[in-house]
Amino acid sequence: MARVQVYYDPVGNTLTVWFGEPQDEYVCEETGDEVILMKDRTGQVIGFEKLNFLMSTNANFVSSCLRGFLNHAPHYLPSPRR
Repeated sequence: MARVQVYYDPVGNTLTVWFGEPQDEYVCEETGDEVILMKDRTGQVIGFEKLNFLMSTNANFVSSCLRGFLNHAPHYLPSPRR
């Protein structure tokens, strides 16, 4: 199973979630919904960043989004390394 890393920046108001290794980031793509997708060299999504995110008003949002993302978009997750 992939290791998920979650970082909240209260100064920049961003939530960053990594499904892969951050050092593998090659390119970023803005979705237009204040979300940036981080991709590796093959174009596979290895993380995302939500802009203008306030933990105080979105605490339940974090867990529900992660559950939804992991349940409904498994093709975004990197394959386990062998």
